[in-house]
Amino acid sequence: MKYLVLWICFLALPSMAQTCLADFDETATGLIDNNNGTITDSRLGLTWMRCSLGQTWNAEFNSCTGDASELTWQQALQMAHGFEFAEQAGWRVPNVKELATLTERQCVRPAINELFFPNTPSDDFWTSTPSVLDPQRAWVVAFFNSSNSIKDKNLFVFTRLVKNTE
Repeated sequence: MKYLVLWICFLALPSMAQTCLADFDETATGLIDNNNGTITDSRLGLTWMRCSLGQTWNAEFNSCTGDASELTWQQALQMAHGFEFAEQAGWRVPNVKELATLTERQCVRPAINELFFPNTPSDDFWTSTPSVLDPQRAWVVAFFNSSNSIKDKNLFVFTRLVKNTE
């Protein structure tokens, strides 16, 4: 029985990796690597942190290391306030439209370009956009499959910060 469980776990490992359509070109994005742990989308005038909050940018391996932090909506907003990264201030939680621009609809688990945003959890990420109908909820973008929905603000969810490009 022990070997059967190990075999099933071994078979499940490939399903944990990102899957993209065959014609996906990860370099055709319009995103610019700033070589400091940030990416600029010059089309939208936004600069993104490559890593989720809680992770650390490792330039040597071109990757995000460590575990992403899960925060409530209020904690995410508070953490962004005054946050400094790559010798820059002005970071904030993105609105739902901004965060949705990072979704890669040709990929799942995660539905984001891993060349530019490595080790992104395949889960929900907070936006700063509150629900219009329910003040206890806010919009999230799911990097599992590019969907979005509203969640209770007291749930623990991942966060990626953005700033307006200077």
